[in-house]
Amino acid sequence: MNFDLSEEHQLIRGTVREFAEREIKPVAQELDEKAEFSYPLTKRMGELGLFGMYLPEKYGGQGTDILSYIIAVEEIARIDGSQAATLAAHNSLGIGPLYYFGTEEQRMKYLPKLCTGEALWSFGLTEPGAGSDSRGSKTTVELIDREWVINGSKIFITNGASDISIGSTVQAVSTMPDGSKTFTTVIVDSETPGFKRVSMHNKMMWRASDTAELFFDDCRVPEGNLLGTVGQGSKIMLTTLDAGRLSIAAMGLGAAQGAYELALNYAKERKQFGQPISKFQINAFKLADMAMKIELARNLLYKACWLKDEGRAYGLEAAMSKLYCSEIAKEVADEAVQIHGGYGLMKDYAVERFYRDQRLLQIGEGTSEIQRLVISRYIGC
Repeated sequence: MNFDLSEEHQLIRGTVREFAEREIKPVAQELDEKAEFSYPLTKRMGELGLFGMYLPEKYGGQGTDILSYIIAVEEIARIDGSQAATLAAHNSLGIGPLYYFGTEEQRMKYLPKLCTGEALWSFGLTEPGAGSDSRGSKTTVELIDREWVINGSKIFITNGASDISIGSTVQAVSTMPDGSKTFTTVIVDSETPGFKRVSMHNKMMWRASDTAELFFDDCRVPEGNLLGTVGQGSKIMLTTLDAGRLSIAAMGLGAAQGAYELALNYAKERKQFGQPISKFQINAFKLADMAMKIELARNLLYKACWLKDEGRAYGLEAAMSKLYCSEIAKEVADEAVQIHGGYGLMKDYAVERFYRDQRLLQIGEGTSEIQRLVISRYIGC
């Protein structure tokens, strides 16, 4: 076993960390306070090649491995969960289905523009009545006169309503020739008549990311906008979520790392009873536990990435990584606030934002409960 990162991985970490420190950190608090999506930062991430990193160059990608992409998400999340959400959702949920299941014509039509930072794509799965139960979708799609006609709605869709969001991959219920119901995915461009996108506001977390409701009212798209084959929709969505778990895990890992560093630095500077509070055993042990948990989380996530890059089964490890990194983010952020004391409850201190941002990680892209269900099935329960 070799736990050393390659020179390329180290370069990517250093480059992304420098970008996050220099360009995201100074504006993260203001963007959070205003709940403002940042078009300049999104464009800059595109210019750095962070969108479509794992795609071949002919589609506008960088041709890197999955671990490189996960390191990039981790480093952005170390500074700001909102920008990490934009990056992770666009890469895993937006670009992923188009690349892995699209035709060559569909790939060439959409992927190059989605790698520049000037356009985003969303993943239309969750509905008001279908969250953890993705097969509870009520949105319908029917082929009429060589057009797919969609009716229904989606909710909590990241990157769904910004001015640069150019489309969505949508799962809907379709009817097979024998009358049975199945799930089919279709590509819906944002300007399609009958497709309405509404931004969701007043979020507790990821306030500077774009979250949307999507509405379909006799929305008609060409027959060629079918993604995959009829009846393949559920497989496409669940396969996409397997890969997406790695990026959410990376967000948890990055959030934990960022909160830990804030707590460590504060504990070294804050003095009580004549000495830095890091010298008190209760705080030193908290920080030691944080460092240990982060190390374990990183090793588990990187192993899952290695398995995927090797072309091996990684579903179990992806679920474990998503669950563990999310839970560690929660534990570390909570202790980081505790170390800050009253200051940790004030918006002037970044740890307050980390405490809020981590909360989605145990819910989004499969709750912690669902991850335990997935793991239990893998181990034969």
